[in-house]
Amino acid sequence: MKKSAFTLVELLVVIAIIGMLVGLLLPAVQQAREAARNMQCSNNCKQFGIAAQNHLSTVRSFPSGGWKFRWTGVADQGLGMTQPGGWLYSCLPFIEQNALFQLGAGDSDDSNAVKTRLSTPLSIMNCPSRRTSKVYPHPSPYMPYARTGKEVTVDNCVKSDYAACTGTVNANSNGSNDYGGGHSGSLANVKHSDIEKKNAETSQSLTGVIYAYSQTSDGEVRDGFSNTYLIGEKHVNAYNYENGQDTSDNETGYDGHANDTCRGAFSGASNNLVYQDRAGLNRSLAFGSAHAGSCNMTFADASVQKISYSISFEVHYCLAHRSDGGYYNGNFVKLEYQ
Repeated sequence: MKKSAFTLVELLVVIAIIGMLVGLLLPAVQQAREAARNMQCSNNCKQFGIAAQNHLSTVRSFPSGGWKFRWTGVADQGLGMTQPGGWLYSCLPFIEQNALFQLGAGDSDDSNAVKTRLSTPLSIMNCPSRRTSKVYPHPSPYMPYARTGKEVTVDNCVKSDYAACTGTVNANSNGSNDYGGGHSGSLANVKHSDIEKKNAETSQSLTGVIYAYSQTSDGEVRDGFSNTYLIGEKHVNAYNYENGQDTSDNETGYDGHANDTCRGAFSGASNNLVYQDRAGLNRSLAFGSAHAGSCNMTFADASVQKISYSISFEVHYCLAHRSDGGYYNGNFVKLEYQ
């Protein structure tokens, strides 16, 4: 009886066909995975937008940008311009993280609570296309302040892949520390009248919705919520995702107004647009992401839009400004950004 079997040539042909099919399938799988990661990132942005809207409904203002980069959240300072912590800290009660927000409330020394908060990862803080939600090295020589003015030493801390839009003026300098550098930094030394003065100064000079000492009401966003950036993905040097060596990603995600937590559409050849992350590319004041083609930006109405890396500066500038009427240098700008 004659037995049938594959010849060697037939077997090689089958293996070759399987290899071709796998080669065709892998890119599709990778694309599907990246699409899912991008969707998760977009959902993070959406949740921040909803949190900001709930903040607006609760206290009649958008989340504040906080004080300066050495300050972090202080529960007893509440919400608004009196809160030294950054916008992300002020969003915590509105993303079902009120317990994390309240850590240290009522304590005369909340430094241990601050340390716990700064080392508690939240998945909403990170884009899955860039990095996982965990603690990362904190190489900055500047430690955040607890309410007493005591510096809190943290070797590892949470990072945020999202930044608030401060507008069209570069005010992210780390040179001024306000209530953190000239004296002990204790809240006992800070007068409410001083905070109000700071708020008046920054609201005149900064053009975004969230910035240092901000307490922006809905009426101040004259261009309309759907035409104004609120929060977006921030650019990070791809070499430095894990090591904290990017100079605008070397501190905590809960800091007050600084490069780590705030960006804008600032003038300047190297920081004025939206960039895709690349190894060795440093755009410390810019928005950007690890996604191909575009990054996710949350608008003041809580909608999330894809902003193309090829967006014109004029459009980017107008979207970052809360009340320019859609004009750049006297010319009306058609807001095309995808």
